[in-house]
Amino acid sequence: QVQLVESGGGLVQPGGSLRLSCAASGNILRLNAMGWYRQAPGKQREFVATITNAGTTNYADSVKGRFTISRGNAKNTVALQMNSLKPEDTAVYYCKAEGWDDYWGQGTQVTVSS
Repeated sequence: QVQLVESGGGLVQPGGSLRLSCAASGNILRLNAMGWYRQAPGKQREFVATITNAGTTNYADSVKGRFTISRGNAKNTVALQMNSLKPEDTAVYYCKAEGWDDYWGQGTQVTVSS
């Protein structure tokens, strides 16, 4: 089992920045990638970004050039630096760990509003 705990959400004005963090604990040796997804009200959960143990990153087109995903040296943490935030980025952001199974965090709210 793997447990994920997210932090860093909040309210920010359009054009602002936020940094989300996610820490994994438990059987992390079986993980090969970590990433972020988001779900806005009334919409399906969607992919945001992912990073593999080798450091390969992938981003949704909607966040390319604005968001940066990174992992800690111990490979049990993942961060999402979000810049130039837009109102349409408002959503609950979920951390996901991928391995023999997939694991999800509880989610953290990000609200972009003036």
